[in-house]
Amino acid sequence: MIERYFDNAATTPVDPRVREEMLPFLGEAFGNANSLHEPGRRARAAVELARERVARLLGAEDPSQIVFVSGATEANNWILNAFPKAAISPFEHSSLFDTARALGRAVLPNEGLKLLGPPWPVDLVSVMAVNNEIGARWDASKHRHPGASLHSDITQAAGKLPVSVAPLDFASLSGHKFHGPKGIGALYSRESPPPPMLLGGEQEGGFRAGTLNVPAIVGMGAAAQIALDEMDNDLQTAQACRAAVLGALEGCTEMRVNGGESPSPYILSLSFRGVVGETLVIEADQAGFAISSGAACSSRSTEPSHVMTALGIEPDWLKGTVRISFGRYNKESSSSELGLSLRRSVERLRAMRAS
Repeated sequence: MIERYFDNAATTPVDPRVREEMLPFLGEAFGNANSLHEPGRRARAAVELARERVARLLGAEDPSQIVFVSGATEANNWILNAFPKAAISPFEHSSLFDTARALGRAVLPNEGLKLLGPPWPVDLVSVMAVNNEIGARWDASKHRHPGASLHSDITQAAGKLPVSVAPLDFASLSGHKFHGPKGIGALYSRESPPPPMLLGGEQEGGFRAGTLNVPAIVGMGAAAQIALDEMDNDLQTAQACRAAVLGALEGCTEMRVNGGESPSPYILSLSFRGVVGETLVIEADQAGFAISSGAACSSRSTEPSHVMTALGIEPDWLKGTVRISFGRYNKESSSSELGLSLRRSVERLRAMRAS
């Protein structure tokens, strides 16, 4: 089944090597990382090793620039709460998009980032590295605004593509997107992190209260090291699997590939005119494949995706969109089978509609 799991943008299976590094900290190495005794010191050493590994993955200058949080959603909320005049792109993950709307932050229209001139009283600009729905890529460094901090949600890039946080002031990421455990992520801060959102403890330098989730932190660190060591191989796997799906779909009429000219090879967004994406997802599931109709965090919503809406995609194309996302354990053969299965479903559904 793991070869037929093509929803890696939602979450990835934990690498067995990551699980092995975590296991001691779910057993005999149970210490609180803030305690002074030997079990606490062992836990603290493991946390600091993980911090160093995540820092290396991101190209951070110093491990102290990494603050562990529960995931990118928490980091994104933290950032937007700290900057009352923040402006975000219209393509951001819902943890930024919905939070911005709830807090009254500016959500720029499509192409709005190019129009962001000096008159705007902006204290932070946030531009994601890779979109989680369509795989489109942006260089956040090109959108720095005078006098404003620069943040990027790098969740779909970290551990998959070469990343350097050097041009950024802040960056958010989650460990479970690159074969680490769920429930752990990080906020990179070039200088000092924002004022803490969670109070009541001195953990993480006083910037994020709460007992450290040592097993998950260890797992994220292990996943970061493996991702750094094996990034070229993982990238080649994603590229080959993407090509295999598209090859099997060659000649399929009224099909669009979304994501712009140079999308992430890990995310393949396809729109089929005249069919319903959710139906394709169900039929793929019945055939033994796991894909999605969009972002997992919003896939149960009946509202159109704010990302696809911002792109101006016509409704008859929009509703026929599916997302296929690749990971370390996919293979070309299963990718070809998925493409053929999708093609059969599309052709059958269109024939039923025409009859």
